Amino acid sequence: MRPNTLTERRRLYLLARAVVARHYRRELTLAVVARALASSPRQVQRAYAQFGETSFNEDLRARRMSVAAGLLFEQPTLAVADVARLVGYRQPAHFARAFRRCYGLAPARFRARARVHRAQALAARAQADGRASALASAVAEPVCWQARPGRLASTR
Repeated sequence: MRPNTLTERRRLYLLARAVVARHYRRELTLAVVARALASSPRQVQRAYAQFGETSFNEDLRARRMSVAAGLLFEQPTLAVADVARLVGYRQPAHFARAFRRCYGLAPARFRARARVHRAQALAARAQADGRASALASAVAEPVCWQARPGRLASTR
């Protein structure tokens, strides 16, 4: 392997990850990303294989699911079909299937559990603080969720 190959492949991997992070809402394929980076799909595949822990498709799916989980939690009035569209799925059924595979729950059930979990956490915090005003002020705070298959975990 040439000395510059490793450096260029790492650069390609990082650029591909940046494209996925910025444009996950669009219809992205390996070929589209490769074309955007003036490379070949095979070179992008090699870069993911060498430097990434996942494949291109797994990376794209993980990004979409992460954003979807955040939207489901933070935007309770947003319909699941709208969340699907916002994260790059044209068919809500395909989104629901992918979400269920990723988190072990249907999107609507994930949202319901997240609400219950947050309400319990807020109640516990208010009880620990000994004042009811903590509950009102905590409602405005954003919560970062790190969802895992089959359960929710707060990063606080």
